[in-house]
Amino acid sequence: MTDAISLRTAGEADAPAIRALTREAYAKWVAVIGREPLPMTADYAEAVRRHRFDLLYAGEALAALIETTPQGDHLLIENVAVRPVFQGRGFARRLLALAEDLAEAAGLDGVRLYTNQRFTENVALYKALGYRVEREEPLNGGVAVHMVKPLAR
Repeated sequence: MTDAISLRTAGEADAPAIRALTREAYAKWVAVIGREPLPMTADYAEAVRRHRFDLLYAGEALAALIETTPQGDHLLIENVAVRPVFQGRGFARRLLALAEDLAEAAGLDGVRLYTNQRFTENVALYKALGYRVEREEPLNGGVAVHMVKPLAR
């Protein structure tokens, strides 16, 4: 039997759980880039006050999250993270689709995100979902890949 999947918007009390999930999800990248990725170092108590977080639960377990904020005519995806034991179940895809729905409901032109160039499986996923590389720029000793997905209207 599979766990029921549910979504809810986070509140300030969720900041510690958000931080824990994000640290777990990004831990595998530390060896790849030689440092903690930026989401591992974020102040989630502040972020929850400033951005929207949607939390995806598998049964009672917090399995994944997406952090978004409007930025100009697009919705910026600041973070999408899936706890390692839940990876491979389509939760990231589901949350990215939610971000597109939120952008459309807000009348925005599309969604944007950025990732590290060395996170090749993430870049490949985003491309497979219709994102295109908008630009690349140096960031913290690496290269940030900025990607955009216009909404079809």
